[in-house]
Amino acid sequence: MTTGFNTILRTRWVWSFVAASVVWFITIMFTGGSSLIELTQVAFTFASFSIIVGLGQMFVITLGPGNIDLSIPATMTLSGTIVLKFVGGDASLIIPGFVLAIAIGVGAGLSNFTLIKLLRIPPIIATLAMSFIVQSAAIWTNRGLRIRPPQPLSDFAVGFTFGVPNLAWVALIVSILGYVLLEKSVFGRWVVAIGQNMRAARLAGVPVEGVRCATYVLCAVLAGICGYFLASFSGGAALNMGQEYLLMSIAVVVIGGTSVAGGDSNVPGIWGASLFMFLVVSMLNTYGFDAGFRMIMTGIIIIGVIIAASSRTVRL
Repeated sequence: MTTGFNTILRTRWVWSFVAASVVWFITIMFTGGSSLIELTQVAFTFASFSIIVGLGQMFVITLGPGNIDLSIPATMTLSGTIVLKFVGGDASLIIPGFVLAIAIGVGAGLSNFTLIKLLRIPPIIATLAMSFIVQSAAIWTNRGLRIRPPQPLSDFAVGFTFGVPNLAWVALIVSILGYVLLEKSVFGRWVVAIGQNMRAARLAGVPVEGVRCATYVLCAVLAGICGYFLASFSGGAALNMGQEYLLMSIAVVVIGGTSVAGGDSNVPGIWGASLFMFLVVSMLNTYGFDAGFRMIMTGIIIIGVIIAASSRTVRL
């Protein structure tokens, strides 16, 4: 039993759930337990967006050092803007709109990798440059309008099934598919192999460039899907709606136990880290701290969780 417990403690992503549980408990104690159900439901709702984009960022970071997608917020914004403008409040276009969100993600992902491959520039620069292009396209498309989603789509985005937010179910489905892709498929093994040693993977016959391209496309597709649901949940697309998910998508990956050096990642940790990130902000709001102090404390807490998880892993 002791051996099993030590094995659990050696699992880095477990610490993201531990941190989330501690923050959740502190917040509940402060409110006297009156917000138990509400806080839990809201946490799973807002964490769902971080989970979806975090999974995409996780695949990219797993490719190894230097691989990161900074165009996620812009892709989210472009997807939400174009899709809601296309749907135009027509409930019959909800499914075609979802397909369009995927198509936008595919286009953004291919554009990202084209810059990386053809111009031979670092991914961080390529995706940052692409984010400006994509964001400009979103601004041109939006023109200051805020088109409301069809009522059935809006009801789904803010609704619950069996007491669980519908968006959490969406995030769960995406997570299961991501887990199967990462752990049970040849593609997932290729991604990990490239992250561990790109040269060795190429010599072993792994189609490195094809896998990298598919990974950036996957990340952008998940950003497009997230933008679709975020715009539906928010009652319309806004030009800054994806802004907070730039650092968020990276933070949940790191806190969730994925190695920034590549070749080592996991899906469950994304859930713990996303819940933790939301609950930290919620806890600080509950205690009445202003925005500046909340940002400082959030950063300190994140660093503390990472240090605790890393040091525990080394000792054991």
